[in-house]
Amino acid sequence: MIKHFRALFVATLAVVFSLVAPLRAAIPPAENLLPADTLLVVAAPDCAALRTALKRSPQALCWNDPAMKAFHDKFMGKFSEAIVAPVEKDLGLNLDDFTSLPQGQFTFALTQNGWTGSGDQAPGIVLLLDAWDKSSVLKTNLAALQKKWADSGKTIRTETLRTVKFSIVPLSSNDVPASVAQLLPKHQPVSELGKTPEPEKPVEMVVGQFDSLLIVGNSLKAVEPVVAHLTGGSAPALADNAVFAADKLAQFRGAPLYYGWFNAKTLFGVLAAIPQPEPNPDAPSPMPAFSWNKALLASGAMGLRSASFACRDSHDGSEADFYFAAPEAVRTGLIKLLAASTKDAGAPLFVPADAVKFWRWRSDGQKDWTALETMIGNISPTILSSLNAAIAMANANAQMKDPSFDFRKNLIGNLGDDFVGYQRAAAGTSIADLDNAPSIFLFAAANPDQALQAMRTVAGMLYGRQEGADPRDFLGKKIYSITMPVMRVPGATTPAPRYLYLTTSSGYVAVSTDSSILENYLRSTGNPGKPLRETAGLADAAQHIGGAGGGLFGYQNQRELMRSAFTLLKNQSTSNGGLDSMAALPKSFRDWMDFTLLPNYDAVSKYFFFSVFNGSTTADGISFKAFAPRPPGLN
Repeated sequence: MIKHFRALFVATLAVVFSLVAPLRAAIPPAENLLPADTLLVVAAPDCAALRTALKRSPQALCWNDPAMKAFHDKFMGKFSEAIVAPVEKDLGLNLDDFTSLPQGQFTFALTQNGWTGSGDQAPGIVLLLDAWDKSSVLKTNLAALQKKWADSGKTIRTETLRTVKFSIVPLSSNDVPASVAQLLPKHQPVSELGKTPEPEKPVEMVVGQFDSLLIVGNSLKAVEPVVAHLTGGSAPALADNAVFAADKLAQFRGAPLYYGWFNAKTLFGVLAAIPQPEPNPDAPSPMPAFSWNKALLASGAMGLRSASFACRDSHDGSEADFYFAAPEAVRTGLIKLLAASTKDAGAPLFVPADAVKFWRWRSDGQKDWTALETMIGNISPTILSSLNAAIAMANANAQMKDPSFDFRKNLIGNLGDDFVGYQRAAAGTSIADLDNAPSIFLFAAANPDQALQAMRTVAGMLYGRQEGADPRDFLGKKIYSITMPVMRVPGATTPAPRYLYLTTSSGYVAVSTDSSILENYLRSTGNPGKPLRETAGLADAAQHIGGAGGGLFGYQNQRELMRSAFTLLKNQSTSNGGLDSMAALPKSFRDWMDFTLLPNYDAVSKYFFFSVFNGSTTADGISFKAFAPRPPGLN
């Protein structure tokens, strides 16, 4: 019996050690490796899970659908020809040897690293990649890379930090492969009159491996805290940062596929302390000297402690959460303007079921205007003075016809706490139709008719034009029109006139450049058809992100929006010999994307559905969430 017990004991120990050994060898998560002074971190904790989620995503399934083959193959062929092959040739490597390496975490971080905003010390850059069971492949690839550097004449030195060996490679702008350089924005050297240009500062890349973890940084000092935490050091880590710990508890629960965190308090504190540059008498500037401190205070950024996001995926769909940690007591500027009132922001009954976009924002318009003026005044008293002068001029001109007119009283003083916008699908398939899909904007007003007349007065002055046709009656309401300016191109056909239409109903002022959507709105207030709020699945999707009671809510019918996008891309690519909406991209990129090869949209429409988003505000911060349900029928 003792013999059997001994055998069982030995077997048990073997099992325990076989389980414990991998746990001890496991690489800690990013927050336990990065230093407490981390300014920014973007991490995918589990690249294997992320890769799986991406493969099953509707976007990837659409991209790999046989119907997309012609467009897909041409794009990938051009991409491989222009990017992959030249990069592999320049580096002497096969990129496929590296794409499978990320298995565990992939982390990019920016650390303070002694940086104070001035001087020679730069923030630390750290990249971490856990290869899990591919550590031997990682080691082999690193050795090949080091040989490539040595063969190219690079002077590589070796340093050891706590038993971890690092290769340190000097870098310069000349080391950027030509195949990559052509994709980067061109930088023209600029020298200021009277000042000697500063020489290019030497840059280094530090590369090392600990077990299955690849560690890359821009200096030994930047990677030293990571090595210390890997080898038992007790220096504070990012997990010990109280702000990060609070955000992690609230935002990074449930194993997000990837997340990001920004240490706003520290970064903005450093920027605010940077002194203003000394004026250069040889090159005086007509603009006032820029002050980080003044700009950050005025914008409200100094009241922001952190910002974070987290993205998750489940069988129900994809979710993204964004959070701004900004305590109410110190909330000013733009941060204050983001805060919505805790009120219902669900779709009103007059928003039709065929709306392809909808949003509703519950915020006190009068307080927002005051906050905006305060922010402008703090940034530039001159701009605020110009704004006040423009308002005074508007009042003076309007009072020639109506002595009682007062812009602040008639418009700002009438603003309520409800702002609504929605859009319907374009009526046709021409480029002009798709570029001008009918949309409408509404805002609640204490006295809608008075606010409308104030808008007519101001819009007429801004556009410098007379009003359009006389107001017309429609279902007992008056619709006003104001002629809008149009762009005239020499030699081209004179464009059709455009109008801004305004009306009031049910406590709202409604504004649109499309009269039909304005008329439909007036019809719906008396005899609503099927409203958007009854769309199948909308209520469930809204509950997935906490409902519509936080003051901000929105909806997008991605299926119909993508239908318009497909049509627009195909039409534009066959008209005028080019693609207008892609004109801002480099020509090499535009050549890759032959939109005439896109399939009939119905062949891929099953990959698109709808999405919702909301916002809410608490005493501690402001949260925004978005959710896209998985399209029905997709595995």
